[in-house]
Amino acid sequence: MPWLRPLPQQARAMAQAHALLLHGATGDGLFEGAQAIARSWLCEAEDAAARPCGRCAACHLLQGGLHPDLFRLFPEALRQSLGGSAAEGGEAAESEGTTKAAKRKPSRQIRIDEVRAAIDWVATTSARGRAKVVLIYPAEAMNLQAASALLKTLEEPPRGARLLLAAAQPAQLLPTVRSRCQVLRLPPPAAEAARQWLAGQGLAQPEVLLAAASGRPLEAAALAAAGIDAARWQALPAAVLAGQAQAVAGWPAAQVLDALQKLCHDGLALALGAAPRFFPAAAFSVRPASAAALAAWSRGLNRLARQIEHPWSEPLLIDALLLQAREAWKGRSAEASDTLAA
Repeated sequence: MPWLRPLPQQARAMAQAHALLLHGATGDGLFEGAQAIARSWLCEAEDAAARPCGRCAACHLLQGGLHPDLFRLFPEALRQSLGGSAAEGGEAAESEGTTKAAKRKPSRQIRIDEVRAAIDWVATTSARGRAKVVLIYPAEAMNLQAASALLKTLEEPPRGARLLLAAAQPAQLLPTVRSRCQVLRLPPPAAEAARQWLAGQGLAQPEVLLAAASGRPLEAAALAAAGIDAARWQALPAAVLAGQAQAVAGWPAAQVLDALQKLCHDGLALALGAAPRFFPAAAFSVRPASAAALAAWSRGLNRLARQIEHPWSEPLLIDALLLQAREAWKGRSAEASDTLAA
């Protein structure tokens, strides 16, 4: 990802930053950028400008997830999706209570006991002598108690310790956490750079999926990996408005809701004389009849989004959502969404 290449150098320029807050969009490579910074801190190449070099012993350990001086702290749910443990070099810290944790639903928060384990780990001697790095991602997943437990270490870290917090929504962090970190922003990539990168990944018509993902290249790549190519995305509005449920067959309810929110946005834009944002203009053979009906539908979708993790009967929910889409497009207020969100 060429737009991430400047990050390690920018982080090195903040030489006194023992605590760094990297913020940007997940779909722009926030996690990957944080990983690059952590690797540059631990890389053992003599030329600092070349770090991470990808060739030294430390880089090989990092690539294999075996570096003893890197502790990666994730919520349990994210850890499972990434296929890794909570900590590289700190697996023993999380072994206690593993059996108990296996009996409950994976947490989406970073809890106080996990932060305390990281604090205890970072106070120990570095195995390779360069630094001890704790990477917390996403930092806003720390609950109040966990964030409070980290404050003293952020203010007075052990010698050689570096803490890297990566957050897509830094405003959700405690102000006292933000004030103890130097801030580095990950800007969104230029559209052409993102398009070329996606084309290099083998995506046809990458500009279509890039628009579908609000310009976030990793989100566009995730759509393609889920089997949603440019042709399928372009055909979605007509299929939804024709009541063809097979157009979203196999999609989780959250993904269907996201696609319908984007369809609703573009419908409002068309009704008000503006250009669509998420779908090509050619995807709309039928124009919406009423901006007011679409606005009501949008409000219902937003209410539902706050409860999408509810254990719905997904086939029934998706059928209801598609019916609302057709009704709203015809100019009929989609009051059924109020019932769903109740």
